[in-house]
Amino acid sequence: MNVKFPEVRVKLTGVDGNAFAILYAVSSAMENAGLDEDVVEEYMNEAMNGDYDHLLATTMNTVEVF
Repeated sequence: MNVKFPEVRVKLTGVDGNAFAILYAVSSAMENAGLDEDVVEEYMNEAMNGDYDHLLATTMNTVEVF
């Protein structure tokens, strides 16, 4: 899989499986990695533009999930 930002690693195992917890974990990791606010906002908009499966797929295509 080709991850857009492989340097941003997010541990989702053990994270509450609700969408808001995932969005918070990923956006925080992206901000901590120094990515521009526009990039984080683009991820958030795309991730919220569908169902839970779309959120997960968008997340796994954007950052390194472990």
